[in-house]
Amino acid sequence: MKKTLLTATLFMLLQSSPFCYAAPLGDTGDPSAIPAGSIEVLDQFTDPGPSGIAVTPDKRIFVSFPRHAQNHKDATLAEIIDGQRVPFPNNQMSLPSDLSLKDRLISVHGIALDSQNNLWVIDDGKRAGIKGIPDGAAKVVGFDIHTHKVIASIPIHAPTLLQDSHLNDLRVDLTHGEKGTAYITDSSFGTSPALVIVDLATGKQRRVLANHISTQPEKGFVAYLAGKPRLYDPQHPSFPVGGADGITLSHDSKTLYYAPLTSRRLYSIPTAILSDFQASEGTLEKNVKDLGEKGFADGLANDPQDRIYTTNGEHNSIWRRWPDGHMDLIARDPRIDWPDGIAVQGDIVYVVAGQWERLAGFHQGKDLREPNYLLLAIPLKTPPVIKPSQDTH
Repeated sequence: MKKTLLTATLFMLLQSSPFCYAAPLGDTGDPSAIPAGSIEVLDQFTDPGPSGIAVTPDKRIFVSFPRHAQNHKDATLAEIIDGQRVPFPNNQMSLPSDLSLKDRLISVHGIALDSQNNLWVIDDGKRAGIKGIPDGAAKVVGFDIHTHKVIASIPIHAPTLLQDSHLNDLRVDLTHGEKGTAYITDSSFGTSPALVIVDLATGKQRRVLANHISTQPEKGFVAYLAGKPRLYDPQHPSFPVGGADGITLSHDSKTLYYAPLTSRRLYSIPTAILSDFQASEGTLEKNVKDLGEKGFADGLANDPQDRIYTTNGEHNSIWRRWPDGHMDLIARDPRIDWPDGIAVQGDIVYVVAGQWERLAGFHQGKDLREPNYLLLAIPLKTPPVIKPSQDTH
C-alpha cells in the first residue's frame, strides 16, 4: 500500500514538473497528427473566405473571393498589397456596381496565370440567395496585370452553361488556338459535372466528358474530416462535393491534369485532342488516362518539373506527386484548414485555407467557420521535418 502510494505521488510530481515533456505523438499516438514542414502565414482574411490564388514571378499575389456561398459586398478579385485587399482590376469591376453583369465580375472562383503572365479568371456568375445564373454573369476574363486592362471577356452560355453549373477552376493554354484555349472544370452545384473548352479568339465553346468517370463524383465516397467519416450524398451533402474540380496544365502545355472533388483519382488528357473542337466524345474518352490516386484534393498546381502539388483537406496537408507517380509530403498543419487554391512560384508553394467544409450548409445551418482565413507560404527548400510535441504537463 505504502509503495503504491509513493509511486503515485512521484508520478504526480513528475507530471507537474516543468521539465517533464509529453512523448512525441509519433511514439504514442497517431503520427499523422504531427505538424510537418515549414509554414509562413502571409496574410489573414476575415469574411469573405478566399478560394483561388495566383502568384507572379515577382511575387505579386492575386486572390479570389467568390460570392456563391456568401453574397458579400467586398472585392471578388483582389491583389494583396502590404497586407491589404486591393480590388482588381478596379473598384467598379470587382466590387458590386452599376456595371452590367457582363461588364463586371460577379463571383470569381478559379484564377491562373498563362505562360505570358496574363491573369485569367473564371467568373462562375453565381450569387448566394439568387436563383440560377443570369445571362452574362458567367464568363472567362483575362487581364494584363501591368495595365489592369481586360484583354478578353467571353461569356459562357447555354448549352455549355447549365443552370446548376459550378464553373470552378481554369487553365489557359496559349499553344492551341489563335489566342489560346481555356480549359474549365464544372464541378456542378447539382449532379451534372463536365469539362468546358473555350476558344479565346472566337468564343467557340463546348461541354465535354460530361458522362465520363473522370469528371464524375465517386458513388459511395467517404471523406474523413475532423476525425469523422462523411458519406457522399449529393442530395444532402455534409462536406464540399462535386465533380471535375482541380485542374493544372503541364509546363509544356501538352497535357491537362484534372480530378473530381469527390474522388481520390487523378486523370490526364492530351491538350492537342482536348482543344480540337472536331474531336468526338468517343475520341476524347479514349485519350483520358487514369493516373491513380492522389488523395482527396480540391486544388492542383504543378512546377516546371511537372511535379503536381495537391491540397488535402482530410489531412490538413499539401502533397506532391512526382511524374513517376510516387508522392511525398510537403506540409501538414492544423492551420491548413480546407486548402483550396494553390500555386507554385519558384521554390514556394502558396495556398489559401478557406474552411469551406465548415459552412453552415454542411452542419444543419450552423456556421462553424472561425476566421481568420489564411494565406500560407510553404518553402520547398525546407524538407518536411516531423516536429515532436512540445506540450508540457
